Amino acid sequence: MHVIVIYVLAVSGLLALVSLLPPLAARLRVPYTVLLAAVGVALGLVIQTFAGQGGTGPFHDFLNSLAEMDISSEVLIYVFLPVLLFETALAVDVRRLFDDVWPILLMAVVAVFVCTFAVGYALNLFTSMGLVACLLLGAIVATTDPAAVVSIFRDLGAPRRLTMLVEGESLLNDAAAIALFTLLLGMLTRNAHGGATEAAMEFLRDFAGGVLTGYVCGRVVCMIVEPVRDQPMAEITLTVALAYLSYVLAEHYVGASGVVAVVTAALVVGSVGRTRISPATWGALEHVWKQLGFWANSLIFLMTALLVPRLLGGIGWSDVGLVLVVVGAATVSRALVLFGLLPLLSGAGLAQRVSHAYKAVMLWGGLRGAVSLTLALAVTENGRVPDRVQGFVAVLVTGFVFYTLFINGTTLRAVINLLGLNKLSPVEHAMRNRALALSLAGVRERVEDLAHRYEVDEQAVGSTVSQYSDRLDAIVRERSTEAPLSNEDRVTIGLVILVNREEELYYEHFREGILSRGVAELLNRRTGRLLDAVKAQGRAGYRAFEEPFISFTPWMRVASLLHRRLGIHAPLARRLAFRFEILLGVRTVQRELLEFINDKVGQVLGTDVACELEGILTVRLAMVEQALAALKLQYPDYALILQSRYVSRAALRLEEADYRALFAESIISQEILSDLQRDLDDRRRALDALPKLDLRLDLMDLVGRVPLFKGLEGDRVRGIATLLKPRLVLPGETIVRRGERGDAMFFIASGAVEVMVPGLDEPVQLGTGDVFGEMALLTRQRRNADVRAMGYCQLLVLDVRDFHRLVKKDASLRAHLQSVAEARRNPPPKPVEESATPVAETRAVEAPKPDPSGAAATAPDAQPLAVEASAAEGAQARG
Repeated sequence: MHVIVIYVLAVSGLLALVSLLPPLAARLRVPYTVLLAAVGVALGLVIQTFAGQGGTGPFHDFLNSLAEMDISSEVLIYVFLPVLLFETALAVDVRRLFDDVWPILLMAVVAVFVCTFAVGYALNLFTSMGLVACLLLGAIVATTDPAAVVSIFRDLGAPRRLTMLVEGESLLNDAAAIALFTLLLGMLTRNAHGGATEAAMEFLRDFAGGVLTGYVCGRVVCMIVEPVRDQPMAEITLTVALAYLSYVLAEHYVGASGVVAVVTAALVVGSVGRTRISPATWGALEHVWKQLGFWANSLIFLMTALLVPRLLGGIGWSDVGLVLVVVGAATVSRALVLFGLLPLLSGAGLAQRVSHAYKAVMLWGGLRGAVSLTLALAVTENGRVPDRVQGFVAVLVTGFVFYTLFINGTTLRAVINLLGLNKLSPVEHAMRNRALALSLAGVRERVEDLAHRYEVDEQAVGSTVSQYSDRLDAIVRERSTEAPLSNEDRVTIGLVILVNREEELYYEHFREGILSRGVAELLNRRTGRLLDAVKAQGRAGYRAFEEPFISFTPWMRVASLLHRRLGIHAPLARRLAFRFEILLGVRTVQRELLEFINDKVGQVLGTDVACELEGILTVRLAMVEQALAALKLQYPDYALILQSRYVSRAALRLEEADYRALFAESIISQEILSDLQRDLDDRRRALDALPKLDLRLDLMDLVGRVPLFKGLEGDRVRGIATLLKPRLVLPGETIVRRGERGDAMFFIASGAVEVMVPGLDEPVQLGTGDVFGEMALLTRQRRNADVRAMGYCQLLVLDVRDFHRLVKKDASLRAHLQSVAEARRNPPPKPVEESATPVAETRAVEAPKPDPSGAAATAPDAQPLAVEASAAEGAQARG
């Protein structure tokens, strides 16, 4: 039979076999990986017994093809391992992985070294085999296998944090084990010399090099995938290529760990790819990788298990005893790390506390599998390794692997049940009952509505409705007996729900084309940190994160400085567009969350908690609204352009959805759809080009607009403009304090301020081009309000001393100011609605008791009227 036919028949036959195993594993209630190993061993025995004995037909040819197929360690490592690791890591939540990064690294690195030396020295006591050979075996069995561990823990439905700890360990510990294995194998074959220090340095080099290689490869693919956006086949193919390229580049060109490179690349794609790969493709990509992972997991286990009968051909009772020594040494070393070293991390504040129940399951769940068998196979294929050592490694590794699978793997569910880890906590149980009661009530109502709509007889629907009513009554009775949740617990649960929902909404708006990729990535990173703060400190953590969430970044300050000092507008234009989109996105999502509280959360957690959550969200929403208002005041014209771009992008997305709906309904052809899509792409590129930022501020015009200087000749206005001095104020900085003596007036060249006048419910907001404090030039009255910067503000300050020196030199200017002061002291009578002027705006800031007419002291109740009128006029001026 031709070699190609052999491989095709063998692989296709194995795939047909594994398609029958998942339902069988579910029926037998055994982990799928354990069943795979058992079937592989059984198939290996059948091949040894019947292959090559003649006979015809597909079944005999299938057995012969498996017997003739060259299953080498290189085939298993290079063909199956990258896919298996990439699929497992792609499904890992990176944020949750970093929550427990120190315990994971402890188990993935320190535990490997401890297990290697514990097993090696224990075997050296009970056998005449050399220490290097014993340590080599210890390195092979030190690594927990991701294929075995991850699949079993997912099948058992273990708690999420426990699953994450075990997954993270199994993904990363291969690097340490393989680095030690390579070093010890070189020492055994007289190709290398060294000790523990060399092993540690080699591991660090392999691990760091693998991380760097995988990260670079992952980021490069995330950049390359953008030009092929909306091409699902190309996007998914790129990720498949990434799995193999990262492994080969790390192993053969960088000299680092290919395992770590693959895992790192998958983590990069999993964390960044959701906003780089087109939304329609991401769901398909996950399904494709699940399928590839299923094939790789199944085939690597079956192919390694096929070799077991050959590897265990010469096993004796002494070997059984040595297997038990390996089991004991590996278990004790793992227990030492879990119960001895892991608490030290928690005590040092480097990790959250891991319960003893979790430690016990991690101890019992340290399964070995295909990776260990593959490394043992590599030893047997190395001609420089003595035959005695080959048999020693093959027998003990195989025996230990199958002990962990058939003993630990089959009893792991019972251990989890015994420790009560499959049970919900009191808080989770209360939440489950609340959610179930809400769901059952809704389903019962919908069933009754459905029966009425289709005119189903009441007797036919009555039994179904009564079942839901009985279940609902049982839940109500159970809730009456359970311990009530504290108010703080319910608020924390509600905040966790809201933050998780917030992250989902950002991704939804990204998929709809409303949010750009960069904004979606930033908001989701911040949401992840917000979730950590809530979990750690509850509502206090949420509130502490509110202001930093919408605060100015250092990049914004640098961009603003470049614009003011050097006239470079592009960085500031980009940062403004970015900030504007962030604020709009956060505001939209916060409003949706308020509706979500009323529709869902309140029904589960109670109306009292819903009210508290609404209050917390309202505070955050008000901060966002204030930041948006400051942005519009600071850059009024540019804000209008950004709003127009935001709406236009949303319109393009809606337009595209309509075109695709018309195509799906066969109203337009593919050619028409492609032409319309090209037009959309052209308009989308046009929208991506940022408009030029132009504040259109002229000092002469700015000074001339002040009523105090109205009617002055150009030379005098220019003289006043030369006295202006720039001043940068930071967000939240108080510019003018109530009660202090006025010594300057201020022109807002760029930015926004709020004037907090006593007696007003809301502060008066002033923006770019507005003026405040000019009454200080006429009289040194005390300020009657605080003025605070809403963001970074560039002010032009006219000092009263500089101005008075100019007035002394210019008799005409002095006469002009005297006439203005006289007009203010004796204003002509006017209706209230016409009496407010921009002077009143500044007088509201300056005068102790201002009134609409501009008098220095009137009744206190006139003050609000003056401020309201000034705010209206300020808005008109800015318009």
